[in-house]
Amino acid sequence: MTPAIVSGQPISDLLTVIITTSPTPSAPSTELISAILTSFRNHCGSLLSCRVIVVFDTYDRITSHARLKKGQVTADGAENFSLYKENVKELILSEFIESEDQRGLTDSQGEAEFGYGGVSTNFVPFSLSHTTNNRVTFIEPLKRLGFGLAVRTALRSTKTPFVWVHQHDWPLVSDIPLESLLDIMQAAETDESILVKYVCLPSVRLLSYAESAHVVQFPILKELTASLKRDFLTGSGASVPLTPMFFWHDKPHLASTRHYLSRVFPTRLSILRGAFIEDTIGQRARNQMKEGDWAKWATWLFYPDEGRRLCLRHLQGRTWEGAEKESEKKAFWRERNADCIVGPLN
Repeated sequence: MTPAIVSGQPISDLLTVIITTSPTPSAPSTELISAILTSFRNHCGSLLSCRVIVVFDTYDRITSHARLKKGQVTADGAENFSLYKENVKELILSEFIESEDQRGLTDSQGEAEFGYGGVSTNFVPFSLSHTTNNRVTFIEPLKRLGFGLAVRTALRSTKTPFVWVHQHDWPLVSDIPLESLLDIMQAAETDESILVKYVCLPSVRLLSYAESAHVVQFPILKELTASLKRDFLTGSGASVPLTPMFFWHDKPHLASTRHYLSRVFPTRLSILRGAFIEDTIGQRARNQMKEGDWAKWATWLFYPDEGRRLCLRHLQGRTWEGAEKESEKKAFWRERNADCIVGPLN
C-alpha cells in the first residue's frame, strides 16, 4: 500500500493509531484485534500506514470468577492473556512492518503516575518496547491502568500531532475520510476560528445525534448545533459533515495530541487508576458544555448522511468469546427456543 500524503506530509508523520486491549474471553485468539485490522483495511486503509501503539492493559487480581471491568480474571484467564499478548504482538508486527528483519524490539521502562503526588505508591510501572523505526510500540503495565491511564501513557509516547484512539472491540463498518478529517484538524492547529480538536465516530446510540434528546432538550446545545453543524470543506475540495458533540466518548475517535494532553490530562490528578475517560472527564465536559462552554473542548461527531450512517459495531469484548463460540451459542439458543414453542391445541 502506498502511504497516504496529507498536506504534503506522509500520514505516518501526522497520525499515530493507539489501540487499547485487555483481558477478554476470546484470548488467546487474536480475533478481536484481527477484526479491527480487517475493518481498517476495508474502510480506512490509511490507518495501516500510520505508526501504532498497542497498550496491553492488564488485570489486578486472579479470582475464581472473572469480573473484567473490575480487573479480575481467573487463573486460566491470566494464562490466556499472556499468550494473547504474544499473539497480538506477532499480528501487529506482521501487519505494520513488512520486513521481518525490521521487527526486532528495543525495551525500556517507565512509570504511569496518578492521583496525589504525596503518596509514594501512586504509580504503575510499565515496560515499553518498540521497533527501531518507532513504527510499532507496545506498552505493558505491571498493574491495571484502566482505559484513561492507558490512553495517557500512549499519548506521552506519541510523536505525531494527531492520534486515532481505538478500543479493541469496535470494528469500523463504514468508510472514513481520514485524509480529509486530518486536513481539517491541521487547519485547526493554526486557525483559532476552526474549533475541531476531537472527532468521534457514530455508533448505534449516536445516530441522528443532532436531533436526539442529548441535544434538543437543552436550549444551549440546540442553539450551538444550529449554528455550528455543517459540511467542512478541505483544501482539496472534499466535503466532510460534522455536528458538534457534547461529550468526550471513549469509543473510536480522532484527536489533537496536544489538546488531549492539555485538556483531558493536564495533571496527574486528572484521572484515577482504573477509570474510563467518559465516566469521569466526559461527564464534567458535558456539564460545562450544557452551560455553553463547548469551545474549550471542541468535540465533534462525524455525521455522514445527516447522521443516519453507522460507522462502528460493538463486539462486546468483555463477553465475546470468538466467532466460532458465538455461533455455537446462537445455535444453542435457537434450538432451545424452538423446543419451547408450544404447538396448536387439537
